[in-house]
Amino acid sequence: MAGIIGKKIGMSSIFNANGEIVSVTVIQAGPCKVVTVRTKDKDGYEALQLGFGVKKEKNINKPVLGQYKKSNLTPSAILKEFDFSNTGEFKVGDEIKVDLFKEGEKIKVRAKSKGKGFQGVMKRHGFGGVGGTTHGQSDRLRAPGSIGSSSYPSRVFKGMKMAGRMGYENVTVSNLKVVKIIPEENIVLVQGAVPGANNSYVELIKK
Repeated sequence: MAGIIGKKIGMSSIFNANGEIVSVTVIQAGPCKVVTVRTKDKDGYEALQLGFGVKKEKNINKPVLGQYKKSNLTPSAILKEFDFSNTGEFKVGDEIKVDLFKEGEKIKVRAKSKGKGFQGVMKRHGFGGVGGTTHGQSDRLRAPGSIGSSSYPSRVFKGMKMAGRMGYENVTVSNLKVVKIIPEENIVLVQGAVPGANNSYVELIKK
């Protein structure tokens, strides 16, 4: 479950060895600084806490800022933990780069999906709408319809599909193929679509 933090740049397309066009997502993966090394003796498990990007000191709370100053590191924009099994080979301040992956291997990508704000039932759940488009039905075209009974049970059941906030949820996509790696630019080209908006942070995890 080793991994790295990156930033989604956008989508593009390249030609593979057979001359076929392949849609890819361009991700700037790392370099990530090792901020904390978790060990079994001290923490009960093995993992690496990685930092990516840069954040101003005034935007970080004091406990986290103290952790960076103790390690003599520049504050990171984002912190994530990954289950590296060989934590003994790393120390605080080391860099994890894009060469962690190999071309052709399958990885998992985790990110926040695009936020779409407050949406109605048709967009959020795919409802077909109620009533026709004429004969006085104009106020019910996109309505959800009945949401519960009257005298019994006199309430709306939990989980009822209704209007509400849509998107901006953790999404994990598995079995995405690493098509190409450009180590000098810290770029990974992943076949297919990756959740999230451009310039959003993503986690690339080895299977």
